[in-house]
Amino acid sequence: MTATAPPVRTQAPPSRDPGHHPLRRLAGWSIRHRVLAIVLWIVLVAGAVAGGGIAGTRMLTEGESGSGQSARADRALEHSAFPADLTERVLIRDPAGGVLQPATARAAAARLRAAYGGMPEVASVGPLAFSDGGRAAVLPVVLDTGAATGEAAETLATDRVGAVLEATARVASADPGVRIGQVGDASVSRAVDAAISDDFSRAELLSLPVTLGILLLAFGALFAAGVPVLLALSAVAGALGLTAMVSQVLPVSEAVSSVVLLIGMAVGVDYSLFYVRRAREERARGAGARAALDVAAATSGRAVVVSGLAVIVAMAGLLLSGNAVFTSMAIGTILVVAVAVTGSLTVLPAVLSLIGDRIDRPRIPLLHRLSRPGRRRRLWPAVMRVVLARPKASLAVAAGALALLAAPALGMTLGESGADSLPRDIPELQTYDALTAAFPQNGFAHDVVLWADRSMDRDALQTAAARLRREAAASGLFADAGAAELRLAPDARTAAIDLPYEGDYTGTAADRSLDLLRGELVPEMAAAVPGAHAGVAGETAGSRDFADVMRGRLPLVIGFVLAVTFLVLVAAFRSVVVAATAVLLNLLSVGAAYGLLVLVFQHGFGAGLIGASHTGFIVDWLPLFLFVVLFGLSMDYHVFVVSRIREAHDAGVPTRLAVARGVTSSAGVVTSAAAVMVGVFAIFGTLSLVEFKQMGVGLAAAILIDATVVRAVLLPAAMTVLGRRNWWMPARLARLLPAAH
Repeated sequence: MTATAPPVRTQAPPSRDPGHHPLRRLAGWSIRHRVLAIVLWIVLVAGAVAGGGIAGTRMLTEGESGSGQSARADRALEHSAFPADLTERVLIRDPAGGVLQPATARAAAARLRAAYGGMPEVASVGPLAFSDGGRAAVLPVVLDTGAATGEAAETLATDRVGAVLEATARVASADPGVRIGQVGDASVSRAVDAAISDDFSRAELLSLPVTLGILLLAFGALFAAGVPVLLALSAVAGALGLTAMVSQVLPVSEAVSSVVLLIGMAVGVDYSLFYVRRAREERARGAGARAALDVAAATSGRAVVVSGLAVIVAMAGLLLSGNAVFTSMAIGTILVVAVAVTGSLTVLPAVLSLIGDRIDRPRIPLLHRLSRPGRRRRLWPAVMRVVLARPKASLAVAAGALALLAAPALGMTLGESGADSLPRDIPELQTYDALTAAFPQNGFAHDVVLWADRSMDRDALQTAAARLRREAAASGLFADAGAAELRLAPDARTAAIDLPYEGDYTGTAADRSLDLLRGELVPEMAAAVPGAHAGVAGETAGSRDFADVMRGRLPLVIGFVLAVTFLVLVAAFRSVVVAATAVLLNLLSVGAAYGLLVLVFQHGFGAGLIGASHTGFIVDWLPLFLFVVLFGLSMDYHVFVVSRIREAHDAGVPTRLAVARGVTSSAGVVTSAAAVMVGVFAIFGTLSLVEFKQMGVGLAAAILIDATVVRAVLLPAAMTVLGRRNWWMPARLARLLPAAH
């Protein structure tokens, strides 16, 4: 026999009376004033978009986005109006990789100087320098950014370097006798930004048809599929506008718009999908149009509120991370979830009331017949029969399998994506590799920064800098430390000296040289300059400081998310056991996703099958980010399924049958919602940067695991084993909670 959910109208209060439930009252107002509700929503979204556009988005500076000592040093540099490094380096090599003839190199340099002559983007061109062994020569080109300094100069240089790159390319194409390439902070930043922008444009372009296609399969009708997409898009647009306005007080990272899009499309589609599916289901049972919306408001609407709170709570955990980048992600995702929940409870019932039964138009042949409500399903009832026939065995097997998959996470190695992990099809990065091989001193460097509240003693600075250069050179850990130049800000309150090292900033040489600087050399230098504070910045220092903060804050974030999510679920379901089960199952799901990431990216198992690269590490910010996102998103399905089980239980259905009915009646909508999320997240797994590959694969895998193994096996098996104990609630705690509706 196919298990179906009992009619909600068997419960008191009656489904046709909108006065007994706050969500029914809210939906009832929207339905009675549906045109006004729709207009108000459009005004809200348009106002947020316009307000955000007028205000603009204030981005985090490097100093604001960092952590620890390196962030303090970066902020000192930013506040000092220090001249930015605006030098581009043009590398000249022999095309066959042989020794470069000096006369050939000088002739090429002369043609480059002529090409740059008179360009407003070029301030000066330095002398040609040859590498040891004579296989390459480099021509320094200083970009002109006028009076701009600091980050403003860097931004302007990135905008202006394009003309210089074009001039370099013209000379290179006209002279096949030499190989010419250009690299510098501005050109690399421009190239990487372009690659990321292209990736995200492709992801955004693909995510919409993928989402719409899955919803067409789920509903078989264009309006039913289009309404969730429109709600999600409007929620994303409104949240981005609100985020821009909030950024004037709390600056945001460049990644926040992508995170808002990713989370907003996922939850926006999910929430409206739950609502639309329940309204269609009630109509198929014979309920009137208004009664169907009333039931959807009181059931799916309640699930949307609880799920939204769970996601908001999880993302709020990022506010405790101690890092401004994560804080900005928390702000963006909290806003988009809040907007999506608001739209699901207000404008969505208004739109559904306005469309009426036309929600099933225009119908897609064959698909509509396969997706119509009330159609007898076979897969999920068959799965439930197997799982519930032996719930203890099912629970043990499924939990053991996920625990086994999670086990590799215990050996997770964290690292930061360095230059080696960027796409090598970018010409500037190919030139960078050749430049650092020929001129190690032009690779990465530690930035030693001194700052004070007043002008520093110049003689003391010079003496301290000379000692630093001597001791750094004697250590053998730095490349050409003796030639490092001390730079002094115009107000003499800030000074800096860059010490290059060989290799990438994630390498052993970088770590050892940083240890020496922070442990001995830099404290000695600061002590020699009265009133000075000192710190080491740069890629290696920033990466280490970030990792240290994450290690210290991770237990706090995890504890907060677990505790507050537990309390939200206790209040929602009035059951300590249901809340504890949800937390444990979600931890198992997240652990399995971690283990899969380690297997694929750290150990390389199956990496080639999904077009991923074997990096040997997991990007350091991903575990925390994935934890809060997955813990929040996986609650969508858990809340929706348990809500249906609770409905059946409250109607007097025995636990085993209530579980079967709850899972099978929600199977279609949860499967469709999961398919949308997996499809969108998988697209991010195809992007160029390794961190986005790992994020996409981790999110897609976790949602797939959660919507199948957890929802179809672990949850029903656990609830069946627990039986009546599922709904246990201490009387004293129950009295503290508001009355259930």
